[in-house]
Amino acid sequence: MPEGAPRWRLGFWSLIVTQFQGAFNENGLKYFFIYLILSLHLDTKQEDHLIFLIGALFAAPFILFSMTGGYLADRFSKRSVTIGTKIFEIAVVIFSVSALLGFHSHTESTIPLLLVAIFLASSQAAIFGPSKYGLLPELLPESELSWGNGVIELGTFLAIIAGTVIGSRLPERFSGGEVNGAYFFLACSVAGLLTAYFITRVPAADPAKKYRINVFGDLFTHLRNSRLDRALWLAIVGNTYFWFLGALLQFNVVLYGERVLHVPASQSAELQAAIAIGIGVGSFVAGSLSGGRIEYGLVPLGALGMTVFGFLLSLSHLTFLNILILLAALGFSGGFFIVPVSALIQHRPDEKDKGGVIASANLLSFIGVAAAAGVPTLFSQYLHLGPRAVFLWASVGTLIAATYLIFLLPDSLLRLLLWLATHTLYRIHTKGGENVPARGGAMLCPNHSSMVDGVLLIASTDRPIRFLMFKGSYEHWLVKPFARILGVIPIASNQGPRELIHSLRAATDALKNGELLCIFPEGQMTRIGQMLPFRRGLERIMKGVEAPIIPVYIDGVWGSIFSFAGGKFLWKFPRKIPYPVQVTFGPPLPSSSPAQEVRRKFRNGRWAHAEVELFFGADESHISCTTVAETLERSADGRTFPAAIHTRRADELCRDVDGKGSGKFELYGFLGIAGVLRPTMRTENDSHVKVVS
Repeated sequence: MPEGAPRWRLGFWSLIVTQFQGAFNENGLKYFFIYLILSLHLDTKQEDHLIFLIGALFAAPFILFSMTGGYLADRFSKRSVTIGTKIFEIAVVIFSVSALLGFHSHTESTIPLLLVAIFLASSQAAIFGPSKYGLLPELLPESELSWGNGVIELGTFLAIIAGTVIGSRLPERFSGGEVNGAYFFLACSVAGLLTAYFITRVPAADPAKKYRINVFGDLFTHLRNSRLDRALWLAIVGNTYFWFLGALLQFNVVLYGERVLHVPASQSAELQAAIAIGIGVGSFVAGSLSGGRIEYGLVPLGALGMTVFGFLLSLSHLTFLNILILLAALGFSGGFFIVPVSALIQHRPDEKDKGGVIASANLLSFIGVAAAAGVPTLFSQYLHLGPRAVFLWASVGTLIAATYLIFLLPDSLLRLLLWLATHTLYRIHTKGGENVPARGGAMLCPNHSSMVDGVLLIASTDRPIRFLMFKGSYEHWLVKPFARILGVIPIASNQGPRELIHSLRAATDALKNGELLCIFPEGQMTRIGQMLPFRRGLERIMKGVEAPIIPVYIDGVWGSIFSFAGGKFLWKFPRKIPYPVQVTFGPPLPSSSPAQEVRRKFRNGRWAHAEVELFFGADESHISCTTVAETLERSADGRTFPAAIHTRRADELCRDVDGKGSGKFELYGFLGIAGVLRPTMRTENDSHVKVVS
């Protein structure tokens, strides 16, 4: 990523504008030619045949040249490839201008030339695709990748909207002078070339890469490697299905408007615009809600929406407004589906293979587009079913695909449920997410203040986490099904030696296999809001493993209904909904760090502030935080001593940090800390707090 926010912002937005123009021209030309052909009023069979050819020729270059585009994206600077494709795009539009000069005088010979122009325009897009998406992780910090995907998907589909609407209206607008429409697209191409020069310069990813004549050999190599990563492979399959469904709906909406609704081309374009607007807005919302993470729990939610709204579109007696709303809702659901899928494809491959994997995904997606081009013809000419039936069977196919996804990757459904819970009951703010490695094994060591700490951690990172859990909790009938889905490792100190060694070995193997592991090193949930001593199980797991230890501080959860604040779990009213929580990932520590050294890392951080605020009040705590932390550190095993308290705020001692009463339990904790601090306490105002024997 280039240094400096202004630099990456200029390069990123230049890419967005360049991509917008390219998608606008690509789709504008396609629909310009489609509605030129429809304006000839050919018979139904000829129209079906030509629409199939347009769809097939539009998709074929992505099958033939995507791997070449991936090679170019790896071999050369992606910025240079982008500029080169823009120059080629200008040449294609000039070819279209020459073809349209004889549209009325030589109609039969002009149509094949227009089909060639569609093939060439798609060839340019196929070569540009891997560089376009490959530039995102090179221009953006990882925390902005989901947001960047949301923006580029929004821009793409806004361009599709504009291209579809304008392209479908140009034949009517320039009736008798259709070549003027091609001149308009030529001016847009020149503007796109200019913006491409403002994209930030980036180095080539693999300058020594060799071109293989058998490009499909590269495809099979990348797909074989991708299958080793189940999440990446399912993302590629999901991406293929999304583009198949999107292309199918595009063709079907054209026929739906003409043959079912009997509306003119301008209103048919509004139907296309509705679904594109939905996808664009859904993509942007999904990127924003992801909170800087790849939230693949949104995938089943999007699939469910596409299933429901596709089924509703198959019903009869719908008004034009009903259809517009349903198409927009279907597109919105599609945006939730595609954003995490696209982010996974961009993020999970190794840097040296990223261009090839993205190109492979593009190739497969356009195999889906090519297949979609033949579905309306199959339904119309052979099954004698109309466009409504296409909507119905598309929704059935989506339901089957979503069910299969959940079967293969059940934690995606669990992440969906957790995502819904943590975006309604909690408002999570994450800091230090960059300290969690994107790949490879790592050990998370959080404090343990509530029953939902694990859920909050899952919602704070896009990497799957495996937890070590007390076996008694693991075996609970309500917990065990979800624990098995997450790959939780049960462990208990009262296990026999063989079972204990098996659990520890499973944890060590998880780290060596590059998984993200989490252990609550205190060994139990705090009952007094203080951090307890760390057990040495952490050291036993990390012995002989080269993986970083990441201290994690979960702030604000003490006092919630799932903590023991007030001397009880659950049986108290929530203070706020959504409940604010902050999860902070600290800098990584060496794997050889002793447990108490990991614990001491909390000392100069937020822990000291949290304990002072909890027991002395959040508005004004005059006790040195360092004194609190150091004194607690010197208390050998966390034992505290009773003391008497004299303070003008004695009436507030039974209240938590936000002033809400929660019982006498906090008072006992206060007394304990006061007893520990008695010999060394330092105050700035002795009249405010006084500890006496």
